[in-house]
Amino acid sequence: MQSKRSKACDISQKVKKVVWERDKYCIYYGSTRAMPNAHYIPRSKGGLGIEQNIVVLCNNCHYNYDMTDMRQHYKEYIRNYLMSKYPDWKEEDLIYRK
Repeated sequence: MQSKRSKACDISQKVKKVVWERDKYCIYYGSTRAMPNAHYIPRSKGGLGIEQNIVVLCNNCHYNYDMTDMRQHYKEYIRNYLMSKYPDWKEEDLIYRK
C-alpha cells in the first residue's frame, strides 16, 4: 500500500498531460524528445506531483539536474520558468506537509 506522502509526490497522468500541454518540449533545450516528469523540488525532499512543481525535460537535462554539479544552474532556470507561468508561485507550496 502506498503512503500518503508517496502518493502526493507521484505525478498523475492528469498532471503529466497538463504539464506537457503547458511546456510542449524540454524547457531548457527545446527537444520534443522529453517527458513531463522532472520535479523542481525532488520527491526525496517531499516535492509534490503537482503542475507547479513539474516540468518537461529531456533525458540529458533531467540527468544534469538530478546528478551533476549543474544542479544549481538548472534549479534557477526552472524556478524562473515556473514563476513566469504561475504569478503566485512559492516553493513552500510545493512540499508535502502532514
